[in-house]
Amino acid sequence: MKDEVWLRHANPWSVWTRVLTPLPLLALAIWSRVWIGGWAWCAVGVVVVWIWANPRAFPQPSSFDTWSAQGVLGERVWLRHRDRVATLHKRVALALALVSGLGLLPFAYGLWTYDLGFTCLGLVVISGGKMWFVDRMAWIWQDFQREGGSLDDLTIGQ
Repeated sequence: MKDEVWLRHANPWSVWTRVLTPLPLLALAIWSRVWIGGWAWCAVGVVVVWIWANPRAFPQPSSFDTWSAQGVLGERVWLRHRDRVATLHKRVALALALVSGLGLLPFAYGLWTYDLGFTCLGLVVISGGKMWFVDRMAWIWQDFQREGGSLDDLTIGQ
């Protein structure tokens, strides 16, 4: 994403709708193959468009002091300045990404077999891991600021 999109994605509405909507909507779209057959691919396509549009759909927040905004900015630090991220943060962030990834197993199995329990288990593991990851990213942003980093350090020109 471009710098402007990252800043728009820092809007709490963008963060929370990105956390709460894509996986349940994707699950519903995939399960809809029972009711609408091949048209389910259209539903999946709509969800993919929403995933792409979400960070662009909201204005830049007036303040970056919220937990969700700090999580987005920390993720930007994670991607652009990993050399400035503490080793402990790196280990925990990678472990959380692994946990979220493992949640794909019950999620996919549940979608394949129409098992609501496994689907929900996968949703909880993936989303829980992602939320904890966002929390770690907020911590990274706070550390980055304490060490003199700022929004200006996150632009393409840096």
